[in-house]
Amino acid sequence: MTEKALEETTDSRRRVLVEITFLWLLTNWLIWGVVRLHDGLQLNSAVLALVPCLFIYAPVLLCHLRGVDSYTYPLWVPRLTDGGAWGRALGRGAKWFLILLLPWLLAFHAYETLFLGAEFVFRLPPENWTKLLENVAYNIFYVAIAEEFFYRGYVQTRLNEVFPKRFQFGGITYGHSLWITSLFFAFGHSLVSVQWWHFSIFFPSLLFGLMRERTGGVVAAAFLHAFCNIGAYCVQAWYVAA
Repeated sequence: MTEKALEETTDSRRRVLVEITFLWLLTNWLIWGVVRLHDGLQLNSAVLALVPCLFIYAPVLLCHLRGVDSYTYPLWVPRLTDGGAWGRALGRGAKWFLILLLPWLLAFHAYETLFLGAEFVFRLPPENWTKLLENVAYNIFYVAIAEEFFYRGYVQTRLNEVFPKRFQFGGITYGHSLWITSLFFAFGHSLVSVQWWHFSIFFPSLLFGLMRERTGGVVAAAFLHAFCNIGAYCVQAWYVAA
């Protein structure tokens, strides 16, 4: 690569990183505002529907400002009438989750018992099955699909335009966009509500990013994302303070 080409590449990467950082900060700042208004004014929970809308439509608006058709991004979001495609995405997400389930359960158990000193008590998910079903719907439609559209659908895709895919893992080709997106994803949570453990979200985010690269879209990654959240919700009920 010539010196001029290297300078152009570096400049392109800098501009894209600035663009994404601005989008990330603005979107999460607006989400922070929605959550604070809801909590502070005790508004109807329907107001929180603005959160997934912001995750989905902020990148679409940015595409419009850039003069780019958002539909040209290869998100592989099948039509609702294409049940087979949604079924395949569900199957991929479930397969990856089941492969990771045992080591994840062991790590979770060690963290709760050794680090937090909790006692293990096996029982059904907290409260009742209705509450569990509500949690499932919440994590799929409110959290996972919206966040995956934003982070893996736009951020990772946009970064792939300036960071070539030069690495491989398990037959999946990826680039620096994988870990950069995961940093945005992990610490984006802290922009809304600070928690010390948010850094750990970086690691499952890498899996969601790999799933996005494997499938070329965000639906399978969204199902994997939702399964992880739902699994944590269910397993947490097995541990009580000693």
